[in-house]
Amino acid sequence: MFKLERLSKQPVLKPIPEHPWESAAVFNCAAIYWEGRIHLIYRATDIGPHARYGRYVSSLGYAVSDDGLHFKRLDRPILPPGEVPQEQRGAEDPRLVRLNGSFFLVYTAYGGRFEGDWRISLASSRELTRWQRHGVVLDEPNKDASLFPEKVGGRYVMLHRRYPDIWVGFSEDLRHWTDHQSIMSPRPGMWDSARIGIAGPPIRVRQGWLLLYHGADHENVYRLGAALLDPRDPTRVLARQDEPILEPELEWEREGWVPNVVFSAGQAEVGDSIYVYYGGADTVIGVAKVDRDAIRF
Repeated sequence: MFKLERLSKQPVLKPIPEHPWESAAVFNCAAIYWEGRIHLIYRATDIGPHARYGRYVSSLGYAVSDDGLHFKRLDRPILPPGEVPQEQRGAEDPRLVRLNGSFFLVYTAYGGRFEGDWRISLASSRELTRWQRHGVVLDEPNKDASLFPEKVGGRYVMLHRRYPDIWVGFSEDLRHWTDHQSIMSPRPGMWDSARIGIAGPPIRVRQGWLLLYHGADHENVYRLGAALLDPRDPTRVLARQDEPILEPELEWEREGWVPNVVFSAGQAEVGDSIYVYYGGADTVIGVAKVDRDAIRF
């Protein structure tokens, strides 16, 4: 069993009131370590998520850091809302991997035109700030998706969520996905009893694929947990921790637009450490860490 250790008791990224597109909240971010720096692609909103009387829209912003704690960010979003019909309400909860010399971003495209109008979409880039949209790749109400950072058995692999479970699918071309199956379900009576979904992309460790995931209970408290997938067959869950690895404790994790939430969509592997970036109460971004030699199941 292991837990994450917070690297700061304060958020590392907050909303900027002077920037309308990120004036209310910055949260759920993709992360990657590349060319000696940590890069974040984060979700931002103009009105707080789930605000009772507001139709918020989401944008994806970009931030970069030399130390993982202090970030510089662009003034404008890298994926603004409204450029395609499926993204009238924006792009949400990105997950980022590097494959075949390119970066691939899987995210939730939110149309807001009818109930369930959210779809898994794909974009690619060579350098993280200019992106080419490839459109919807899973045409069904679906969230919490990520590619694996490498092929498994000669095929691309994508984790996603068909409520309330974590699912996996396979593809030859990143466009057509088949052989979908559920691999993890909520556990009655436990901290992840209501619904689950992945955090960031799976991480290759000595024992297999480390999968960090979020779980919610019936009080809508979101925590982070950990599971281990078979290195050759990602449909097989080898182990799953009983206890969460991070839960809302600090004031800005317990109070915000959506109280009592820690929710991660990405991590950066820096040497022997894994920096996990997470949204606190759907309002700000924090960071916690685990060293590889501490990961045990």
